Amino acid sequence: MQRERLMPIYEFRCTQCGDFEATHPMSTAPKKQPCPVCGEDARKLFSPANLSTLNSPRARAIDSAARTAETPDVVSGPVGRGRPTPTTNDPRHLKLPRP
Repeated sequence: MQRERLMPIYEFRCTQCGDFEATHPMSTAPKKQPCPVCGEDARKLFSPANLSTLNSPRARAIDSAARTAETPDVVSGPVGRGRPTPTTNDPRHLKLPRP
């Protein structure tokens, strides 16, 4: 059973029953496999390999972004520039249109 978990998982599509998965060594992966339900030949589907590393900075950034989407961090003040917006005392600026 341990050896089976180390083999890649291939997806196959049966025209009658739909998709199913099977494990095979990379060197002997067939292009067709009998469907486990009806026995008809099913074609192998192309899917990208899962080659990501779990401890990479990119994976940590993605995980962090997903966590903050569900439970955002609590902040104690406004986020953004540290300086307040400058104000003016010029009376001509009161006549300008407001955004």
